Amino acid sequence: MNTDLAVLKDTKIRESLGLQFRAEFFNIFNHTNLGLPITGLGGAPLFTDAQGDRIPSAGQITSMVGTPRQIQFALKLIF
Repeated sequence: MNTDLAVLKDTKIRESLGLQFRAEFFNIFNHTNLGLPITGLGGAPLFTDAQGDRIPSAGQITSMVGTPRQIQFALKLIF
């Protein structure tokens, strides 16, 4: 589960001219979403190979799904 946040500030320069500052935070709490564990042959949930030997990495989670925290800033001139 990711939580995103955006903060905006509008400033009038003249009647028909404005400036908008934006700060956007994606995955603000930097929540880690882990990938699926390593399985045996062909994606089957086996912990041994074809010869019956144990697969040492079976069941380990070695990847993440999604992106880490990202922050972006923008300045927009509105006329």
